[in-house]
Amino acid sequence: MSRRAKVILFPRSPAPPSPAPTFTEVRRCRDQGEALVVRGLLESRGIGAVLRSNIAQSVHPFSVGDQGEVIVLVADRDAHRARRLLARP
Repeated sequence: MSRRAKVILFPRSPAPPSPAPTFTEVRRCRDQGEALVVRGLLESRGIGAVLRSNIAQSVHPFSVGDQGEVIVLVADRDAHRARRLLARP
């Protein structure tokens, strides 16, 4: 009686990780409301934006001076286009 052997393949090596995207600051806003408007404008033109701030809005729903500052970041590849869009009068 002849038996066929089962072939077990080795797993393929995982794909190399893609490099993490890098971001560029395109605007500093005085408060969360202004930053949300800027982000909405950029995203309406197909430019993804990330907001960064040092204040936890859920703990402190208000801002005082520079503590409420929000930085708008976009991917490096979109920075020139975003700055040009935000510079329009």
